[in-house]
Amino acid sequence: MSWTRAFVFSLLSILLLIAFSNVVKSSVVRDDSKPADAPGARRQVFMAESDASNFFKRRSRRSPKYYAELQAEQQMKRAASERRREYNEEQRNEYENYVEEDRDEINERTRAMNEQLREYHYDGLYPRFHWFH
Repeated sequence: MSWTRAFVFSLLSILLLIAFSNVVKSSVVRDDSKPADAPGARRQVFMAESDASNFFKRRSRRSPKYYAELQAEQQMKRAASERRREYNEEQRNEYENYVEEDRDEINERTRAMNEQLREYHYDGLYPRFHWFH
């Protein structure tokens, strides 16, 4: 038990030395070169109650939008619609190209297979059938 008391006593003494040393005091001292509560900072974040009330009265939920606001909103909608149309057109073109290439490949395989079957079953008695003379 005596070693635990010695250990606790040494920890407490170290803690007291650290708490009252000059190093800790100098780190706690406030740097006054930049005041934490600058007068302009509060004014930027908060506004007077009357100003806030006027802001919400002037622009309530039912009030009509300004013409410039409507124009900007319509322009954004048109731009989004145009981007969506271009994207869909590009996807459709890519799909059509893929289908065309796939169809050409299938036709080529079918033609080659038919030619092989025709050569395999040719018995020499009849003249070969040629598409082009």
